[in-house]
Amino acid sequence: MTAASGLGAAFEDRFGVPPTHVARAPGRVNLIGEHTDYNDLPVFPMALHREVRIALRPRDDERVALYNVSDEFPPVEFEIGPAIEPYVQGSWGNYPKAAANELARRFAIWRGFDGVLSSDLPVASGLSSSSAIVNAVGLALAHINEVPTEVREFAVVMADAERYVGTHGGGMDQAISLGARDRCAAKITFSPLRLRHVNVPDDWCFIVADTGERAEKSKAAMAAYNSRRAECAEAFRIVAGHVATTNMTEKLYTSYPGLVGAVEPRTLVEAAEQVLQGNLLRRFRHVVTEAARVEEAVDRMYAADVTGFGALMDASHASLRSDFHVSSVELDELVAVAREGGAAGARLTGAGFGGCIVALADRWTVGSVLETLVAEYFERRGLADRIDDRLFVAVPSRGASYGAIES
Repeated sequence: MTAASGLGAAFEDRFGVPPTHVARAPGRVNLIGEHTDYNDLPVFPMALHREVRIALRPRDDERVALYNVSDEFPPVEFEIGPAIEPYVQGSWGNYPKAAANELARRFAIWRGFDGVLSSDLPVASGLSSSSAIVNAVGLALAHINEVPTEVREFAVVMADAERYVGTHGGGMDQAISLGARDRCAAKITFSPLRLRHVNVPDDWCFIVADTGERAEKSKAAMAAYNSRRAECAEAFRIVAGHVATTNMTEKLYTSYPGLVGAVEPRTLVEAAEQVLQGNLLRRFRHVVTEAARVEEAVDRMYAADVTGFGALMDASHASLRSDFHVSSVELDELVAVAREGGAAGARLTGAGFGGCIVALADRWTVGSVLETLVAEYFERRGLADRIDDRLFVAVPSRGASYGAIES
């Protein structure tokens, strides 16, 4: 493995010696299945060609010294231990600390590294730049300290690690960033974690467009995100009890997958309408119907049915907007503009509250969709500068890796 010359040079400028290894972890775009992973229900993302890279050199002590090539992010330096004190909420340095803290707690690691990090992922855009940092740092520390990194087990460790920052997320981001395959999306199921890789049809184009509004789950949106998880859990508890006492099921289910597997979605929603109201009903309805959309979307991709897949994306966005309340004016506008440009479907991607959309086109319509997005959203809003960072066609790419730099 080679380090990009710029990143290697930045390391040598900082530390006076060349780096010896590179850790890399991609971001991801979730095609469908939003806010389902923390309910142990399936998701359907793919890894991106954009990634976090760390040029590094192992140390023989407990210290981690990590510098970001972007001046926006201050240096991170800390000692490894099982109870690492976090920085202030929202600091990017909490993501490297998260990986170190969890690995020290579980495996008593002690060796750190000197590193320089670069990323071409838009920050706080719903493309999982934060999890890419956790994964890249985690992989580096695991290899340096001879900790096993089998994808499924390590993804669970890294998902637990990221909760250090205060966001009670699920396991999608870590799993796809670590376990993705080239040219594939992956249906991910949980408890236990499994990845089912699905080839993306060659003529399908998933377009990522950034609203320009940051979606920072570690800051303002944290409480809103965490409240959605709590509402989903409370709604499940009430509905599961109701369907058990009315003999709709043979037993009291303790998880969404068990309940969804026993009762078809429409019947579950009808049952929920008898015992829930307001936001609890809306959250439950979204989760149950979104899980069903994931299952159908996998079939539509196998069948290369671009129209059917697009319709599911549209339905997902409508549910996220009306039932889960995580869309925004900007996200809704981008979705509408993409559809006007000829996209088969479009939806917000990631947690919402800002960030990106993903739109589906084919090779014959992708140009029209891109041109319409530029003219009708980015230019009108004065966001046409750095357009390659804000708008691109996603390339389904391989998962994270760690390796020595070739001399």
